[in-house]
Amino acid sequence: MSTWSAWLAQQAAVREESGLRRVLRPRPAADATIDLAGNDYLGLSRDPVVTAAAADAALMWGAGAGASRLVTGTLRLHETLETELAAYTGQPAALVMSTGYHANLALVTALADRDTLVVSDAHIHASLVDAVRLSRAELVVVPHSDVAAVSAALAGSDKRALVLAESVYSVLGDEAPLVELAEVCAAHGAMLVVDEAHGLGVHGPGLVHERGLAGQEHVVVTMTLSKSLGSQGGAVLGPPALVEHLVNKARPFIFDTALAPAPTAAALAALGVLRARPELPAVVRRRVVDLAAALGVEPPAGAVLSVPMPSPQVAVAAQAAALEHGLRVGCFRPPSVPDGISRLRITVNAGVDDDAWERATEILVAVVKEHA
Repeated sequence: MSTWSAWLAQQAAVREESGLRRVLRPRPAADATIDLAGNDYLGLSRDPVVTAAAADAALMWGAGAGASRLVTGTLRLHETLETELAAYTGQPAALVMSTGYHANLALVTALADRDTLVVSDAHIHASLVDAVRLSRAELVVVPHSDVAAVSAALAGSDKRALVLAESVYSVLGDEAPLVELAEVCAAHGAMLVVDEAHGLGVHGPGLVHERGLAGQEHVVVTMTLSKSLGSQGGAVLGPPALVEHLVNKARPFIFDTALAPAPTAAALAALGVLRARPELPAVVRRRVVDLAAALGVEPPAGAVLSVPMPSPQVAVAAQAAALEHGLRVGCFRPPSVPDGISRLRITVNAGVDDDAWERATEILVAVVKEHA
């Protein structure tokens, strides 16, 4: 056995023994299983208006954008989506990218370098963690949602500074203290970067807008188009000068093929549906509160509800038990959890009909009672 083969086999054995092995499970297009594992929070990925827009765009513009944005890949569809996203979220400008992961990589690496201090919440998403690593900036990781620690880190440095947070954190589902963080950043001349991946849609224009921070020069937003908007892609929203800087300096934007026409048009159509149907976020919020009460956990600020499990192995067993009863839920295990506690990951979906939702709740209560 070669050196690499032996190493790979050893790594696989460690994952298997610790209950951390992951596998890909392809699903069919038509599936009777109730899906509370995906991120289609508002059920828009299969909305007829959204799918028709995607199909029409593919027929009109082609299957792909054909090039990077700075060559010939910028379509009028991109420009329209950017305008509409900015208007909906109360931001002066937006820049669309191929994924939310790219949006975080692009923003942080274009703004931060060795002469920059990055103050990061301990629970931020892996895309922001990777972005800081690539930027080679000085990094201070502060305890989760600890505003005083952020202030102390900023006070102890004379560098340009970024503060990284999520509006709604993806594991615990709690809301960041955005107003307090924005005040601290303003006092120290720092920029606050807020990932709205789990806030957009579930909270309409997002929590930055809801908390009255939209359009402030020192508060920048990143987002994904793959959750509440049911499509694919990402965006950075903020001052026009920031967007111009990213167009010229952000390598994950400059050297990446542009977002394809179909998901661009789908996201644009989904945004239109969201504007026309404000009851959809209300359905998500009502269901997540009711489900949290049924399972005996705290209701989250977003659509993702997590239930602690005794071990990775038990979490996987509970996930399998739910699937046997026709319900698909997610499973958080290290290293995807910041505190090392494995959890069932349940995503509330406004697109699930009332009967299926009632059935899903019954299954979850029984599974959690058996495994927790």
